[in-house]
Amino acid sequence: MRDQINTALKQAMKARDNLKTSTLRLINAAIKDRDIAARGNGGRDLVGNDEILEILSKMVKQRKESQKIYAENDRQELADQEAKEIEIIFEFLPKQMSEEEIKTTCQQEIATLGAVGLKDMGKLMGALKGKYAGQMDFGKASKIIRDLLS
Repeated sequence: MRDQINTALKQAMKARDNLKTSTLRLINAAIKDRDIAARGNGGRDLVGNDEILEILSKMVKQRKESQKIYAENDRQELADQEAKEIEIIFEFLPKQMSEEEIKTTCQQEIATLGAVGLKDMGKLMGALKGKYAGQMDFGKASKIIRDLLS
């Protein structure tokens, strides 16, 4: 995944695509920050693809929040820039699950784990995050699980 990002960065620099270049540099910086944090915890040198997917998902979430705030405050040019950055980040994320797919997956996971109440929610969310990192909107999944278990 790192190689994909670095290759895309080189291509963006050659094409003089400033927005894509800056977005990819932000991604690399976030990954390097996580690498440094992991090194400090006395373990690995580099974070794996799962953690990179987590970083990218977090970056998308941050940009969606910023986009909403900019749109509410009549700063459409900044909201559009955030939308473009989201598109760039999505190039490196797996295909996102639809709401129906999320619901089906949640139902299957509830059956697999034998969850019966809201007390099992943490166990369910942990299992989903382990299997579907970067593919699922866990905010939606949380609401769906809450509805299914109550």
